[in-house]
Amino acid sequence: MALLGPAALAMWWDMAPGRLAEFEHWHSTEHFPERLAIAGFRRASRWLAADGGEGVFVLYELQSHAVLSSPGYARSLNQPTPWSRQMMPHHRNMVRTQCHVVASQGAGVAGYAATFRLPHAPPAALGSRPGITGVHVLRHEAPAMPATTEQQIRGADAEAAWVMVVTGYSPEALRALPPVPGAVQGFYRLSLSATPGDMA
Repeated sequence: MALLGPAALAMWWDMAPGRLAEFEHWHSTEHFPERLAIAGFRRASRWLAADGGEGVFVLYELQSHAVLSSPGYARSLNQPTPWSRQMMPHHRNMVRTQCHVVASQGAGVAGYAATFRLPHAPPAALGSRPGITGVHVLRHEAPAMPATTEQQIRGADAEAAWVMVVTGYSPEALRALPPVPGAVQGFYRLSLSATPGDMA
């Protein structure tokens, strides 16, 4: 899939298996609709660890990087709902990266994603490969805004300087990608993808 804007918010965390069912229900029926109602949010996608582990990857595609410090988004972050307050402490080992989209190629929403969190720019583009539908390179830049209520509930968030997301319909093709030196790599299956119109 080609990303729907020049900015994105990429997040990773661990969710204990005993909380996963409630998390997916909350995230699908309350949190995604809330976020996608904010001006500038164009698509939200949630991915779960393909091996059945605790990992979660969420990607929000944005109209601009300024959305990340907009009044509407700040208000949502600082006024979490009661259900959000219950769920936020279970977002463990959070990595939250506010990004400019450096490159994005591909089409469609695929079933699997490989993510690479990097301290430096990723290597040259992978090129066309069977089973791969999208390759996206993101660069972190934190907006100028104080810590929010949600962050205070979770505790300190880590961040990644650079991110590469590779999507595809073939899990074998994604698992066969060459390793990227210095990267923290994850492999996920799609749980839900939605646009504002889907949630209207």
